[in-house]
Amino acid sequence: MKKNLSIYTDKELVSMMQGDRRSSEAAFTEIYDRYSVRLNAYCRTILNNRALAEDVFQETLMKFYQNVRHDFSGSIIGYLITIARNLCLNQKRDARPTVPLEDFDFPTNEHTQYEDKEMADIVMMSLELLDPVSKEVMVLRTFNDLPYEEIAEILTITSARARYLAFNAKNKIRQIIAEYSKESVIQKSENN
Repeated sequence: MKKNLSIYTDKELVSMMQGDRRSSEAAFTEIYDRYSVRLNAYCRTILNNRALAEDVFQETLMKFYQNVRHDFSGSIIGYLITIARNLCLNQKRDARPTVPLEDFDFPTNEHTQYEDKEMADIVMMSLELLDPVSKEVMVLRTFNDLPYEEIAEILTITSARARYLAFNAKNKIRQIIAEYSKESVIQKSENN
């Protein structure tokens, strides 16, 4: 009979990963189930290239599996994102070509209205206009729901700096959306 590992804490799962192969694989599978969506979204948003993001996502998981230690006491998602961030920075440094923003697939459900999809596209486009650190802060805070303290640790900045960057980034995104809304209203009135 299979154990329900969803009731285990992250620390317990990491401890299980140090055991026999079967326990280790089961614990890793549970960690994957818990954090893969958030980790993959982070990679895709930062790299803006689905193929590169998938490579970084897979490499992040392999490095985590190989390097996590029994005495690990941090946040698993924080550790995963730190690994992914370093790999993303390496990808950017290597300056491989990227997929245009138009090809970025923002996850939506079947019932999403056209306007919602359009707004999501505007938000994603506005993220591209932010400086790289502000963009990462927004992705970590908004899409991964990490606390500022953890974001600060990942980005090696202070918690206050993370809050400041998030505040400024939100304001810039609001300005972009407001400007777009104004243009949209003007276009609609000119077409009528």
